[in-house]
Amino acid sequence: MALHSETGLPTHSSPSFSSPSSPRSYDAVIVGGGVGGLVCAAYLAVAGRRVLLAEQHDVTGGNAQVFRRRRAYEFDVGMHYVGDCGPDGLLPAILAGLGIGADRVAFRPLNADGFDRLVLPGRTVDVPVGWDAYLKRLCAALPAERPGLTRCVHTLRDIAADLRGGMTTPPGADRAPMSKALMSWGGRTLGDLYADCRLGPAARTLIAAQSGNYGTPPSRTLNSTHATMLDHYLRGAYAPVGSGQTMIATLVEVIEAHGGQVRTRCPVEQILVTDDRRAEGVRLATGETVHAPLVISNADYRRTVLDLCGGRGFSAPVVERTRRATMRAAVATAYIALDRPLDLPNTNIWWWAHTDIEAAYAQALEGDGSDPTFAFLSFGSLKDPDSRTVCPPGHSNFQIMTLMPPLEGPPGRYRRDPAYEAVKTRLRDNLVDIAEAALGPIRPHLTHLETATAHTNHRYIQGGSGTPYGFDDWGGHGRRPSIRTGVRGLYAVGANSSFGAGILGTALSGISAAGRILDRPLLSEVCAGTTFADPSQLPPRTPDFDPLRISRGRARRDARGLARIG
Repeated sequence: MALHSETGLPTHSSPSFSSPSSPRSYDAVIVGGGVGGLVCAAYLAVAGRRVLLAEQHDVTGGNAQVFRRRRAYEFDVGMHYVGDCGPDGLLPAILAGLGIGADRVAFRPLNADGFDRLVLPGRTVDVPVGWDAYLKRLCAALPAERPGLTRCVHTLRDIAADLRGGMTTPPGADRAPMSKALMSWGGRTLGDLYADCRLGPAARTLIAAQSGNYGTPPSRTLNSTHATMLDHYLRGAYAPVGSGQTMIATLVEVIEAHGGQVRTRCPVEQILVTDDRRAEGVRLATGETVHAPLVISNADYRRTVLDLCGGRGFSAPVVERTRRATMRAAVATAYIALDRPLDLPNTNIWWWAHTDIEAAYAQALEGDGSDPTFAFLSFGSLKDPDSRTVCPPGHSNFQIMTLMPPLEGPPGRYRRDPAYEAVKTRLRDNLVDIAEAALGPIRPHLTHLETATAHTNHRYIQGGSGTPYGFDDWGGHGRRPSIRTGVRGLYAVGANSSFGAGILGTALSGISAAGRILDRPLLSEVCAGTTFADPSQLPPRTPDFDPLRISRGRARRDARGLARIG
């Protein structure tokens, strides 16, 4: 058995992960319980490492968590839909590698003939599964734009195929040569590709209508980013059965079943870095010091570098780049419940007031963001119709989201601030107006309505600048930090990593960090069908299984304050 050159921990050359733990109190501390941190912690725990995951909030999950209201409604914060969850999907493969099958985390497909409905003035396009069907639907909507649309979509498809192949091909295996599309266009912007394809405003807006999945306009979006997002959903769009919290709870079960510890209400105050640039553990807000040769930070990258580490161990250029970095847009959301069902297929709606997409983004990101011209509607009660927690029978539950400027600096005290409340009220009313433009009258049927902003995201998730999307510019447009930080034993996962934001992007950062630590190609192995954990070690599911309760960690599972339904 070889020793990993960076950590001194054992590495493994066989499919079995079992090995003796280090004599230290913990082999690894994971700071933050978002998807990236949970996935990394789970793979390390399955590999025999003793892990501690410390989460500052009441429950783990980050942007994939849920919250409950009125003992009747449950709202998903960020896992509105996920792509590529079919038989060869990346997210199911990552879960399967941990012994998590469809009996524990299942995904229900959205409408294959139109999982996203794009609504522009004068035209509506239902986005189907598959690149060819997608292009055909766009060309039917804009027949005069067929040549440009065809070239643009084929370029994006080829870029996506190259990038996916690069992630899943095992080391040393033959892979297809890099395509001309990736070499020529992968590092350029979607706006550049639009110009080269001579696309008009409506075509530009249709192709980027789902850009709210990553939060930047075409002029600031790399083709590689947009191509990856499209490919993710064109492979099939899904929603988790029982909410995204079920996946989070199952990851917690894996960690705990393999000897790991999950602590919630456990803020980390400092990541300890030695004079020779090596991580050696963390100091908790309680004053407790936890020593470990590995620290994996799922906290916001800027907070990791500048606050938790205080710049210690990082090079001066990295500290300055992080200090100057700009963030992608933040999200504002109205959470809505009605006393009647919705007459819609199982789809999402992307609503646009006009076809000047750059102007729409400029309006969203300037001023206070309270007067949106585009929005995304996600219908929880359509995606999980059998759920006992989403809403009562005969009711409906949905969200309408738009983008707003990211926060500049710490938010300070904002609750009950008259100026903030006025902006929030105006934003809420405008979002309900858009919902009525898309769905018809809903105000007479409202049973619940509340609004969340960038301040809300920062308060509950400690997200950088209140955005779930991470960096826009980190020392270069489209540039993002590696999961390896330059500090030995310190890794950074999550929405700011080079794997991108979203549920899959953060999960990829987690498994990739674990693979680096364990010195093996975990992603290609799980995509080939390797399972590293025995599913029988997971606890049985009882009829009263509550994923929100499980996601608090074993020590606080029955603590007071857990919101319930019914």
